[in-house]
Amino acid sequence: MITPYLATIESELQYRLSYKYIWFRKQNDLWDGYSNFIYTTVEWNDLIPKISKTVSKFGLNKEEFFYYAINRWYNYWSALAIELIFSDLDGVIPEKNKKNRLVDFSIFGEKFDHKTSVFPKGFEKSLAYAQKHPEELLYWLYANQSQEQRKHLENRMFVIVYAKDGAHWKLKAQISWLKDIISTYVATFDDSKLFRLQLQPYKVTKAGLIWAVK
Repeated sequence: MITPYLATIESELQYRLSYKYIWFRKQNDLWDGYSNFIYTTVEWNDLIPKISKTVSKFGLNKEEFFYYAINRWYNYWSALAIELIFSDLDGVIPEKNKKNRLVDFSIFGEKFDHKTSVFPKGFEKSLAYAQKHPEELLYWLYANQSQEQRKHLENRMFVIVYAKDGAHWKLKAQISWLKDIISTYVATFDDSKLFRLQLQPYKVTKAGLIWAVK
Protein backbone atom coordinates (compact mmCIF):
# COMPACT_ATOMS: atom_id res chain seq x y z
CA MET A 1 0.00 0.00 0.00
CA ILE A 2 1.40 3.37 -1.03
CA THR A 3 -1.38 5.37 0.63
CA PRO A 4 0.53 6.20 3.86
CA TYR A 5 3.57 7.30 1.85
CA LEU A 6 1.40 9.51 -0.37
CA ALA A 7 -0.22 11.02 2.71
CA THR A 8 3.22 11.90 4.08
CA ILE A 9 4.29 13.56 0.84
CA GLU A 10 1.03 15.48 0.57
CA SER A 11 1.36 16.68 4.16
CA GLU A 12 4.95 17.85 3.68
CA LEU A 13 4.20 19.64 0.40
CA GLN A 14 1.76 21.91 2.21
CA TYR A 15 4.66 23.71 3.93
CA ARG A 16 5.78 25.05 0.54
CA LEU A 17 2.44 26.74 -0.19
CA SER A 18 2.91 29.67 2.20
CA TYR A 19 5.84 30.99 0.13
CA LYS A 20 5.61 32.70 -3.25
CA TYR A 21 6.58 30.70 -6.30
CA ILE A 22 9.54 32.41 -7.88
CA TRP A 23 12.78 31.39 -9.58
CA PHE A 24 15.68 33.82 -9.49
CA ARG A 25 17.57 31.91 -12.17
CA LYS A 26 17.16 29.10 -14.69
CA GLN A 27 18.01 25.64 -13.49
CA ASN A 28 21.63 24.77 -14.08
CA ASP A 29 23.96 21.88 -13.34
CA LEU A 30 25.94 23.76 -10.69
CA TRP A 31 22.98 24.74 -8.51
CA ASP A 32 21.32 21.38 -9.15
CA GLY A 33 24.44 19.82 -7.69
CA TYR A 34 24.27 22.10 -4.66
CA SER A 35 20.64 21.12 -4.04
CA ASN A 36 20.63 17.41 -4.83
CA PHE A 37 19.86 16.67 -1.18
CA ILE A 38 16.21 17.26 -2.15
CA TYR A 39 16.04 13.70 -3.51
CA THR A 40 16.58 12.16 -0.09
CA THR A 41 14.75 14.74 2.03
CA VAL A 42 11.00 14.32 2.20
CA GLU A 43 10.37 16.33 5.38
CA TRP A 44 10.29 20.12 5.24
CA ASN A 45 11.86 20.46 8.69
CA ASP A 46 14.88 18.49 7.47
CA LEU A 47 15.08 20.47 4.24
CA ILE A 48 15.55 23.94 5.73
CA PRO A 49 18.74 23.17 7.73
CA LYS A 50 20.28 21.55 4.64
CA ILE A 51 19.57 24.69 2.63
CA SER A 52 21.17 26.89 5.31
CA LYS A 53 24.22 24.65 5.52
CA THR A 54 24.72 24.73 1.75
CA VAL A 55 24.37 28.52 1.64
CA SER A 56 27.10 28.85 4.26
CA LYS A 57 29.37 26.23 2.73
CA PHE A 58 29.37 27.67 -0.80
CA GLY A 59 28.72 31.34 -0.06
CA LEU A 60 25.45 31.45 -1.97
CA ASN A 61 22.78 34.13 -1.98
CA LYS A 62 20.45 33.02 0.80
CA GLU A 63 17.14 34.04 -0.76
CA GLU A 64 17.98 32.84 -4.25
CA PHE A 65 19.16 29.43 -3.14
CA PHE A 66 16.27 29.02 -0.71
CA TYR A 67 13.73 29.38 -3.50
CA TYR A 68 15.80 27.34 -5.93
CA ALA A 69 15.97 24.43 -3.49
CA ILE A 70 12.38 24.49 -2.28
CA ASN A 71 11.10 24.71 -5.86
CA ARG A 72 13.12 21.68 -6.89
CA TRP A 73 12.06 19.85 -3.74
CA TYR A 74 8.37 20.63 -4.28
CA ASN A 75 8.36 19.64 -7.94
CA TYR A 76 10.34 16.45 -7.34
CA TRP A 77 8.19 15.07 -4.52
CA SER A 78 4.97 16.01 -6.26
CA ALA A 79 6.13 14.24 -9.42
CA LEU A 80 7.27 11.20 -7.45
CA ALA A 81 3.89 10.97 -5.73
CA ILE A 82 2.12 11.06 -9.08
CA GLU A 83 4.38 8.35 -10.48
CA LEU A 84 3.55 6.23 -7.43
CA ILE A 85 -0.15 6.82 -8.03
CA PHE A 86 0.14 5.61 -11.61
CA SER A 87 2.32 2.64 -10.71
CA ASP A 88 -0.09 1.39 -8.05
CA LEU A 89 -3.06 1.19 -10.43
CA ASP A 90 -4.28 -1.95 -12.18
CA GLY A 91 -2.90 -2.17 -15.69
CA VAL A 92 0.13 0.00 -14.92
CA ILE A 93 3.62 -1.46 -14.59
CA PRO A 94 6.45 0.76 -13.30
CA GLU A 95 9.70 0.81 -15.27
CA LYS A 96 12.27 -1.41 -13.55
CA ASN A 97 15.26 0.52 -14.87
CA LYS A 98 15.21 3.72 -12.80
CA LYS A 99 17.89 5.22 -15.04
CA ASN A 100 15.62 5.03 -18.08
CA ARG A 101 14.76 8.70 -18.59
CA LEU A 102 12.33 7.91 -21.43
CA VAL A 103 9.98 5.60 -19.53
CA ASP A 104 8.39 5.84 -16.08
CA PHE A 105 5.72 3.18 -16.51
CA SER A 106 3.60 1.20 -18.97
CA ILE A 107 -0.18 1.46 -19.19
CA PHE A 108 -1.64 -1.73 -20.63
CA GLY A 109 1.61 -2.33 -22.50
CA GLU A 110 2.12 1.23 -23.79
CA LYS A 111 5.27 2.88 -22.41
CA PHE A 112 5.20 6.46 -21.15
CA ASP A 113 7.30 9.09 -19.49
CA HIS A 114 5.18 11.20 -17.16
CA LYS A 115 5.13 14.97 -16.87
CA THR A 116 2.96 17.03 -14.54
CA SER A 117 2.88 20.66 -15.65
CA VAL A 118 1.01 23.80 -14.75
CA PHE A 119 -1.06 25.22 -17.58
CA PRO A 120 1.62 27.08 -19.56
CA LYS A 121 1.38 30.86 -19.66
CA GLY A 122 3.53 30.81 -22.76
CA PHE A 123 0.83 28.96 -24.70
CA GLU A 124 -0.93 32.34 -24.77
CA LYS A 125 -4.39 30.87 -25.23
CA SER A 126 -7.21 30.12 -22.83
CA LEU A 127 -8.01 26.90 -21.01
CA ALA A 128 -11.20 26.57 -23.05
CA TYR A 129 -9.22 26.90 -26.29
CA ALA A 130 -6.65 24.32 -25.14
CA GLN A 131 -9.33 21.83 -24.18
CA LYS A 132 -10.91 22.18 -27.61
CA HIS A 133 -7.52 21.98 -29.37
CA PRO A 134 -5.53 19.50 -27.24
CA GLU A 135 -3.18 18.49 -30.05
CA GLU A 136 -2.07 22.10 -30.48
CA LEU A 137 -1.25 22.26 -26.77
CA LEU A 138 0.64 18.96 -26.91
CA TYR A 139 2.75 20.09 -29.86
CA TRP A 140 3.52 23.27 -27.91
CA LEU A 141 4.49 21.29 -24.80
CA TYR A 142 6.91 19.08 -26.71
CA ALA A 143 8.41 22.07 -28.54
CA ASN A 144 8.85 24.12 -25.39
CA GLN A 145 9.76 21.48 -22.82
CA SER A 146 12.71 22.21 -20.57
CA GLN A 147 16.17 21.67 -22.00
CA GLU A 148 17.19 19.34 -19.17
CA GLN A 149 17.86 15.62 -19.33
CA ARG A 150 14.18 14.75 -19.67
CA LYS A 151 13.77 16.60 -22.98
CA HIS A 152 12.68 14.06 -25.59
CA LEU A 153 10.10 13.32 -28.27
CA GLU A 154 8.95 9.90 -27.06
CA ASN A 155 5.59 8.84 -25.61
CA ARG A 156 4.52 11.00 -22.70
CA MET A 157 1.61 11.17 -20.29
CA PHE A 158 0.88 14.79 -19.41
CA VAL A 159 -1.04 15.85 -16.32
CA ILE A 160 -1.94 19.53 -16.71
CA VAL A 161 -3.03 21.39 -13.58
CA TYR A 162 -5.14 24.52 -13.84
CA ALA A 163 -6.48 26.61 -10.95
CA LYS A 164 -9.22 29.12 -11.64
CA ASP A 165 -7.53 31.58 -9.26
CA GLY A 166 -4.35 31.41 -11.33
CA ALA A 167 -2.22 29.63 -8.68
CA HIS A 168 -1.84 26.53 -10.83
CA TRP A 169 1.34 25.39 -9.11
CA LYS A 170 -0.42 24.90 -5.77
CA LEU A 171 -2.55 22.11 -7.22
CA LYS A 172 0.57 19.94 -7.53
CA ALA A 173 0.39 19.54 -3.75
CA GLN A 174 -3.15 18.15 -3.79
CA ILE A 175 -2.07 14.54 -4.13
CA SER A 176 -5.33 12.92 -3.00
CA TRP A 177 -7.33 14.99 -5.46
CA LEU A 178 -4.90 14.19 -8.27
CA LYS A 179 -5.06 10.51 -7.37
CA ASP A 180 -8.82 10.45 -7.97
CA ILE A 181 -8.44 12.12 -11.37
CA ILE A 182 -5.60 9.84 -12.48
CA SER A 183 -7.35 6.71 -11.21
CA THR A 184 -10.45 7.56 -13.24
CA TYR A 185 -8.37 8.14 -16.37
CA VAL A 186 -6.54 4.81 -16.06
CA ALA A 187 -9.70 2.87 -15.15
CA THR A 188 -11.30 4.06 -18.39
CA PHE A 189 -8.10 3.99 -20.44
CA ASP A 190 -8.39 3.20 -24.09
CA ASP A 191 -5.80 3.50 -26.81
CA SER A 192 -8.17 5.75 -28.72
CA LYS A 193 -7.76 8.36 -25.95
CA LEU A 194 -4.13 8.85 -26.94
CA PHE A 195 -3.05 11.55 -29.36
CA ARG A 196 -0.84 10.63 -32.31
CA LEU A 197 1.75 13.32 -32.93
CA GLN A 198 4.14 13.57 -35.86
CA LEU A 199 7.16 14.93 -33.99
CA GLN A 200 9.71 12.95 -35.97
CA PRO A 201 9.77 12.18 -39.73
CA TYR A 202 9.27 8.42 -39.56
CA LYS A 203 7.77 7.87 -36.13
CA VAL A 204 4.47 8.60 -34.43
CA THR A 205 4.59 9.69 -30.78
CA LYS A 206 1.67 8.79 -28.54
CA ALA A 207 0.69 11.31 -25.86
CA GLY A 208 -1.90 11.20 -23.11
CA LEU A 209 -3.45 14.33 -21.65
CA ILE A 210 -5.10 14.39 -18.23
CA TRP A 211 -6.77 17.61 -17.15
CA ALA A 212 -6.75 18.51 -13.45
CA VAL A 213 -8.84 21.67 -13.19
CA LYS A 214 -10.09 23.24 -9.99
